[in-house]
Amino acid sequence: MSQVGHESGQLRYVRELASGQAYEGRAGLGNTQRGDGVRFRGRGLLQVTGRVNYAACGKALGLDLLAQPELLEQTINACRSASWFWQTRGLNALADAGDQVKVTRRINGGTNGLAERLALVAVAQRVLA
Repeated sequence: MSQVGHESGQLRYVRELASGQAYEGRAGLGNTQRGDGVRFRGRGLLQVTGRVNYAACGKALGLDLLAQPELLEQTINACRSASWFWQTRGLNALADAGDQVKVTRRINGGTNGLAERLALVAVAQRVLA
């Protein structure tokens, strides 16, 4: 819940606010064609990013996300893509172990927003306890 909270601006956004230009030409994300960075910027509640992730997510969800990446902005697909991402990255075991740093790294590639993520975990634990 904390990861979704951070990545989505506490459920306000299902599309990354940045243009995606920073992802242009990033082969690790599969962004090999001109315009891929902007076209496949973060979308969904966990911000699926990059051509390769859109292709895999689309295949799993039965959606043509390469042709229509904006489908991840629809509420149901934003939620489903987050579940797909969580499952395929093995995040449940890390979250159950309380390793929010590793969870954050797998979602974000680094520890961007870690303080907020940890604060949101604390809130969730208080609310759900």
